[in-house]
This record gives sequence, structure tokens and C-alpha cells, in this order.
Amino acid sequence: MNRSQLSRQNLSLLPASVRRPHHDHGRHAPGLVHFGPGAFFRAHQAAYVDDLLAHDPRWGIAAVALRSSGVRDALAAQDWLYTLALMDEQPQTRVIGALAGVTSARDDAATVRALLAAPTTHVVTLTVTEKGYCLAPDGGLDTRHPDIEHDLQSTAEPVSVIGWLVEGFRLRRAAGLPAFTVISCDNLVANGHKLRRAVVELARAKDPALADWIEGEARFPCTMVDSITPATDDALRARVTNALGLEDAWPVQREAFSQWVIEDCFAGPRPPLDQVGVTFTADVGAYERAKLRLLNGPHSALAYIGLLIGHETVADAMADPMVSGFVTRLMREDIAPTLTPTPGLDLEAYGEAVRRRFRNPAIRHMLSQIAWDGSQKLPYRFLGTIQDRLAAGTLIDRLVLPIAAWMHFIRRRSRENATIVDPLAERLAGIGRACTGTAREDVDRFLALDAVFPPGLVSNTRFRAALTWGYAALEVPQAVLGSL
Repeated sequence: MNRSQLSRQNLSLLPASVRRPHHDHGRHAPGLVHFGPGAFFRAHQAAYVDDLLAHDPRWGIAAVALRSSGVRDALAAQDWLYTLALMDEQPQTRVIGALAGVTSARDDAATVRALLAAPTTHVVTLTVTEKGYCLAPDGGLDTRHPDIEHDLQSTAEPVSVIGWLVEGFRLRRAAGLPAFTVISCDNLVANGHKLRRAVVELARAKDPALADWIEGEARFPCTMVDSITPATDDALRARVTNALGLEDAWPVQREAFSQWVIEDCFAGPRPPLDQVGVTFTADVGAYERAKLRLLNGPHSALAYIGLLIGHETVADAMADPMVSGFVTRLMREDIAPTLTPTPGLDLEAYGEAVRRRFRNPAIRHMLSQIAWDGSQKLPYRFLGTIQDRLAAGTLIDRLVLPIAAWMHFIRRRSRENATIVDPLAERLAGIGRACTGTAREDVDRFLALDAVFPPGLVSNTRFRAALTWGYAALEVPQAVLGSL
């Protein structure tokens, strides 16, 4: 059956169960320019702005795709509307109308320059992934990156987002306009600081006076964003078509939980996003640490311990009372005490929200996927917490179990000749094959990984003893989890 397509003209055809935009589209020129209109942006930041537009219509979004024209082509015929499906025990569907348009920088550089130079543009946001920042290992700009090499030679046609930001600032300075605020929404620690450094370094290589102006006038707030956003697939398209009674060329989906924390540091007008759930703070780092330790750490704990017991997904593991009880105590008694409270951040409420997310049956998050890249994740997710607890003279018995469970995971995968997804895969496989099941010897093999375990921790006798105990105890994981 041929169905009509989602569009502004067809909004009246939507059933009452579908939430629709409650603002006058096109009443004002967009106040935000966004680079990278992928699924996460459209499911996350654009949804906040859609809520805001009902109260303050100045903040519509002009989106820019650096290379691809796919989103532009899919949404143009829909008047830039698309569907957001919220995945929860009680699913919700809403139509987002925050986009004023999508431009392909590759096809229409003149429009991008006009948007960046518009007096109505006050904020530029980014979701371009870490690769899009073209950073060198030291955190500065990688001047050998092909895109940066191009942008050092050309002003009129940048190809990197860093190049486009520098060009936008150049245009505004030349026109006597104030600098805009640039907000990174990518998952990099201290993302605003890293973005500012990259932009200033490219500007200084091209025009030192422009670099000085950017340093003095522009602002690059740090942020933290969070919401699980699975990729769009045919199952989502079918659900959305059924819910709307209309065709949507590119719907998106995410879990119901969403968080956006922004450093309160703006060059000009600040969108009143706090009215729609965004947190403005002077200390984004406190939220980043809470996410890293209270969300990412327990996520890895569920992965390795859950797989050891025989669970497949996060929700499956959390449905096991023994596992969920262990995770709750780990968060409350071992991790939360290492975090410093900050105004607006209730650690107990945040922890409970994390556990609700873990239990969400609508999100089928595979433990095997979370288990990837353990050598890179565990030092940040657990070792800092363990060091803090050791310094405080407190027990670390629960905290070492996820590390020990990772060792068992590597040992098992190696014994089965199964693929290990990790930058250290070859070395880990060798260690796993050498393991005999003797706790002290196996733990020593893993602790020799200086890329994972810092020397101060390796030489700590309390840590070694606790980890060796945990490794031996996890030969019968149900018994140790129950006791802890």
C-alpha cells in the first residue's frame, strides 16, 4: 500500500498518539548552525531544540553535512521533518521540526559561509566524531592530516570542520560581527578545550591576528552528552510507518533517557536550553567523571561478569538479582564515594537513573559488544577508582572483580580461538593461551601489560592480593557475587 510522506502539510494526518512540533516553523532565521546532522544529533540535541522552539523561536537549526548529502536528500521532501522513536517499556513517537534546512558543504559552500556569517547565528554545534577534529597524539592540531593540509592552503573551500570554523570566524571579524560560541557535542573529555586549541592553531598558521581575535572573543564550552542511539534499520522504519500512517525516509531512535551538560561560558546570547532539561554548569568535569565511573564502569562490570555467568544483554544481566545487587552495591558503596558532589548533580539519583537504563528491555545492548577494547576502557573506568579507594584505605574487593572477570574473558576467548576485539588483541591472546588457571601466575601475566596497568598499581601489594583473590574466586562466580 502506498502511503503519503511525512511533511508539514500532512502533520494533521498524524494520530493523536504521535507528538508533533508546537512551534511556528520559519518565523525566525535560525540561531544555531550544526555540523554533522547524523543520527545522534537528530535524536539528541535537535530534540532539545525542538522543545525550546515552542517557547523561544529564535533558535532553529541550520544543519551542515561536510561531505554526505544523504540526510539532505532524505529530509528535503519532508520539509526537514523526521521521526524520533523513544525506546522504553512504553515506547513513544514524536516528529521533530527543529531543522530549518540541511546544506551539503561539498555542494554549496556559499550557503555555509552565509550561515556562519549571519548576524542571527550565535551558536555553532558539532557532532563530527573524534576523527573530525583532526587531532595529533599530543592533543593539538594534526597539520599532516590531509584535510588540514588542504585547509592551510585554501580559505574559500574548507573541507574540515576546523577549517570551516576558522573561515566562519574570519568572515565575522571582517564584517565587524561578534564571534559565535562553538559547542562540541562529541564524546571527548574536555572537548571544548581540545576544539579551541585546534581552531586557534589552524587560525594562527593562516592569520595570527585572526587567532588572537578568536582567543579573545570566541568561547568553546566543554560539554557532556549521553543517550544510547541505535542505528536506523528496517525494523525502525516499519514501526514508524505503522505509528504515523505516513512514510518517513530517515527516522531515528534512542532510549528515553537523555542528558546534555554544557559549561556556562558563552560569547553572546545563550539559548535558554535549561528550560527544556539541559544543565548549565561551571564544572562539566564532575559530570564526566560521574558518567565514566558510575555509568561506563558498571557497564563494563556487567559485560565481563554477565558473560562469565552466561547472560547475553545488559537487560538480561540486570534481570539477574545477584548481578543487579552486586552492581548496585558497587555503585553506591565503592564508586560514588570517590566522586565529588557538584551543584545540580545528585549522585544517588544519577546512579538510580543509570540502573533504570540498564534494565530497559527495549534496548538490546549485547554484552559481547561492550566487552570490546577492554584494555583501553578499563584503565579509565576502574583503575582510577581503585587507586582512590586504596589511598583512602578502604576495601577494593568488589572493584577488582570486573578486572578479574576481564582476565577470565580473555582467557576463555583465547582457549576457544575466538576473535578478541582489542588494540592489544595479539598480545592478549598470547597471555590468554599461556594461562593455566593458577591465580597468582595468571594475574602476573596480565599485570605485565604496562599499557594497561600503571607501575604504582602493579607494585601495590593490596591491589595484587585483592586481584589474585578475585581471579581465583571467579572460577565459581555465583558464590563470590552472592557474598559481595
